[in-house]
Amino acid sequence: MGVEAWYMDCSDEDQREPHRLDPNQPVSLDELKQLGVFHWKLNADIYESDPELEQIRKDQGYSYMDIITVRRDTLPNYEEQLKKFFQEHLHLDDEIRYILDGRAYFDIRDKEDRWIRIAMSKGDLITLPAGIYHRFTLDETNYTKAMRLFVGEPVWKAYNRPADDFDIRKKYMASLQGS
Repeated sequence: MGVEAWYMDCSDEDQREPHRLDPNQPVSLDELKQLGVFHWKLNADIYESDPELEQIRKDQGYSYMDIITVRRDTLPNYEEQLKKFFQEHLHLDDEIRYILDGRAYFDIRDKEDRWIRIAMSKGDLITLPAGIYHRFTLDETNYTKAMRLFVGEPVWKAYNRPADDFDIRKKYMASLQGS
């Protein structure tokens, strides 16, 4: 099974809950693509020698790679970090994440500024375009191990919303006009 995505409810309950609308409103991979979000399903068990991953890295120019384990006993300042990841923000570069183990959610904004939740599990690789508002959280399992990929040197700077004056945000919004 690939990535699953849906529109979120407005509840302020635990961010690790699914937060589906009732009835559920699914979002397709094609709809995600229209927002500039791309997904691959890979075999995470062979990530160190996976020719498919190598090809994606080559095609996309992902020269940098590291691995982060998000779990209470492995991530320093766990609670603070989770709060930070869950603040709505954008980056000046694409965000590329490959889930090697565990599960996590990426929430993104659609064209009408509604939240879409993307549920990721082992083997899911996702790219979020530069300039898209998004946030990240674990699900109720409280664990994920992810590869972070980057073109060139990594820049971890996040710009919390509002960041509408950034050129990259304007460029991203303009890219949506055609779709």
